Amino acid sequence: MLNYLKKLIGIQSVSGREGRISEYIKGEIGEYFDECYTDALGNLICHKKGEGEKIMFCAHMDEIGFIVTTVDDGGFVHFAPVGGINFTAAAFSEVVFESGLRGILVPEAGAKDDLKAEKFAVDIGAKNKKEAEKLVKCGDTFAVAPKYMRLRGGNICGRPFDDKIACAILMSAAKNSADFKGDVYFVFSVQEEVGLRGSRVAAFAIAPDVGIALDVTATGDGYKAKPMEVSLGGGAAIKIKDSSVICDAKLVERMRDTAEREDIKYQLEVLTAGGTDTASMQLAGAGCKAGCISIPTRYIHSAVETVRISDAEAAEKLVVALCTGK
Repeated sequence: MLNYLKKLIGIQSVSGREGRISEYIKGEIGEYFDECYTDALGNLICHKKGEGEKIMFCAHMDEIGFIVTTVDDGGFVHFAPVGGINFTAAAFSEVVFESGLRGILVPEAGAKDDLKAEKFAVDIGAKNKKEAEKLVKCGDTFAVAPKYMRLRGGNICGRPFDDKIACAILMSAAKNSADFKGDVYFVFSVQEEVGLRGSRVAAFAIAPDVGIALDVTATGDGYKAKPMEVSLGGGAAIKIKDSSVICDAKLVERMRDTAEREDIKYQLEVLTAGGTDTASMQLAGAGCKAGCISIPTRYIHSAVETVRISDAEAAEKLVVALCTGK
C-alpha cells in the first residue's frame, strides 16, 4: 500500500485533471478485474462481476489545488482556488504546475490577516508578464509540491494524502479480488473536492445496493484539536454521521460486526463538519445504503497531513473482509 501511496502523491491530479492518475491506477490493477473503464466524467470504474449484492467502494483521485486566471505586468501568476484551500497552511509553499514548472505561493507584502486567494500570487521568477506567459497560461493548474516523510510512532506525513491514501488502500485490496463475493465495483472518482461530483455520476450508472466511500477524517488528538472520538492509532474509523450524510445504521452495524469478527481495530466517527462521496452515492438515482470507512488524519488540507500506517492497514483489511463475505 505505501509503495502505491508514494507513487500516487507524485502524480498531480487537481480536480478536473485526473487523467494521468487514472491511467496509472488502471495499469496497476486492471488485471484483477473483469473490466476497467472510464465514464464520461472521468471516473475509473473497476468491476469484478458476481452474483447477489452489488457493492460499490469509492475513493476520489482528485486533490485540491489552483487554476491560473491571469498574469500581471510584474510576471506574478494569479489564480483561483480549486477546492478548500487553507491559505494559512499554503502561504510560502513551493508549488508545481502541470508542466513541471515550479514557483512559490506568496501573499502580498504586509498581509497578515484575512488571507484569501486575492491576497496571493505565484512567483515563478519571471521578470515580467511577457516572460511569464511563455511558461504559463490561463487555465493551467498547479498544486502545492508533494511530500512524504516518516515520523515516529508508525506515523507518516505529507501531501496529498487526501484522498490518495484511500486510492492506495483500494489498489492494495484489489490484489485479493479473486476471493471477492457478490458484484463488486471499485470506483476511483473525480471532482470530489469541488462538490462530490464524480461519485454521484458513477453511483447513478452502477445503482449499487451498498455504497461505501473511503476518505480521510479529522481526529481529536492533534495539538489543541476540537474534541472528537477519532484518534491516530485507533484503527479504521467507521462513519456514523458527518455534515452531509447520516450513514445507514444497519450498514454501520455490519461493518462493526465484520471488524470485530475479523479482529480488525476500529473506532466510530461522528464528524461535525465536512462531507465525502458517501453523501452523493446515497442520493444518486433511487439511492442506496451508504457508509464510509475513514482514515484518521491530522492537519487535513495542509502539506503535512499525518496518518498512522496501522489505521490505513486496518481500513484495507475491512474492505477485503466486506468483499470476501467474511
